[in-house]
Amino acid sequence: MEKTLFVVRGEETLPRWQAAFPEGEHGTVEQARSSIGSGDLVWVSERVDEWPTLVRQWSQRGAAVVVLSYRPSQAQGLEALEAGARGYVHALANVEVLRQAATVVTHQGLWVGPELLSRVVGSSFRAMGGAPRASREWLERLTERERAVALAVADGQSNKEVARRLAISDRTVKSHLSAIFRKLEVRDRMQLVLRLSQSETVDS
Repeated sequence: MEKTLFVVRGEETLPRWQAAFPEGEHGTVEQARSSIGSGDLVWVSERVDEWPTLVRQWSQRGAAVVVLSYRPSQAQGLEALEAGARGYVHALANVEVLRQAATVVTHQGLWVGPELLSRVVGSSFRAMGGAPRASREWLERLTERERAVALAVADGQSNKEVARRLAISDRTVKSHLSAIFRKLEVRDRMQLVLRLSQSETVDS
């Protein structure tokens, strides 16, 4: 990592940013425009005008860009990732989370919330031309309701969306997911959607 830079609007800054990266620089777009290059870790505030354009430009230069949002949403998170950001983090995240995000994105990883990551994978499945793919061998391990939950999650739906679709509570969705993870031998939503993409398409 060459340098760490926070690109902000005006005098915007937070003590936890400075605590996480004591040697990090803070500056406006004008100050940062010509100094960002390959290997840099750049944190961009959502309050900066035209931040998606800047994220795209700096990502193309080889910088690892993370968007800091004060009101995170899946729509904004997807916009950040589509622009080339490697991370999408709450601007008020604690020091440990900021440092973890930095480690992940500077090692070519992606740092986003689990449901947003699931949405991204689900979008990829649809872009490839079909519903999530799952082998009958794996699906036969699940009950009918667990199968419905698993396929909905693989389609990129959040817990709340799955609950509404199946007319069950959020708590029940979480309970089903725990059982699904155990039966399909996966640890999280990301592994689940990968597991369900392994074989032929199965109607839900």
